[in-house]
Amino acid sequence: MGEIQNQPFQRSFHASLKVDLQGSRVTSDGGLILVRELDERLRFGELIDQYLTDSRGKNTQLLLADLLRQAVYSRLAGYEDVNDAERLPKDPTFRLIGSERIWERGAALTSRVQWFGTEVLAQDGSLAGLEAINRGLLAKAEGIGSPQRVVLDMDSTEIPVHGQQEPSAYNGHFESTCCHPLLLFNREGDCLAAKLRPGNVHSAEGWDEQF
Repeated sequence: MGEIQNQPFQRSFHASLKVDLQGSRVTSDGGLILVRELDERLRFGELIDQYLTDSRGKNTQLLLADLLRQAVYSRLAGYEDVNDAERLPKDPTFRLIGSERIWERGAALTSRVQWFGTEVLAQDGSLAGLEAINRGLLAKAEGIGSPQRVVLDMDSTEIPVHGQQEPSAYNGHFESTCCHPLLLFNREGDCLAAKLRPGNVHSAEGWDEQF
C-alpha cells in the first residue's frame, strides 16, 4: 500500500503528465491540475470550439482555448491583475493546463492576455459565446446528479468601479459608484446568467424581464 501511495498519479487530459515533487520545478498552483481534470471531463475545450469564433486566422501561436483557459485559471488561482502573466508563462502548472503547443514554449505574455480580454472577449459574439459555454458546463455537471426539483435564486450585487466605466453610476444605497448587475443562480450557487445594469437602478428593477 505504501509503494502505491508514493507513486506519482496520471491525469487523463495529459496521459504523460506525472505529478511529483522536484525541487528544481516547483509551482504553488499544483491544485489547478485537479481543476484541469474536471475541465477535461466536462469537455470544456469542446464547448470553447463550439461557441467561440477565432477571428485571428490560421497563423496563430496560441489557440483560443489556451488563452481562455489561462484567463479562467488565473482567476481561479487568485491572480486578478493582468501583470501576473509576466510570471505565469514559465509556471509549470500554467504550461501544462493548455494544449501541447504551449507545453514547451509557455503560456501567453501580459500583452497577449491584455489584448485577449479587451479585444476578443469584449466582442458581442464572444460575450454570447461565454454565456453559452457557462450554460453548457452547468448542464453537463447537473446531468451527473439530475435533480428532480429546480430552485432558482435571483439577486443583484454591487461592483464598485474606480473610473468612468459604462454603465457605472452612483448608488445611494451602497454609497458608491458602481455597476449593479442582476444575477441568476441555481440551488448549488452556480451562476446561470448575468445582466449588466447601471449602478443607480433599484435592486428589483427589470427582474421579471431580464431572463
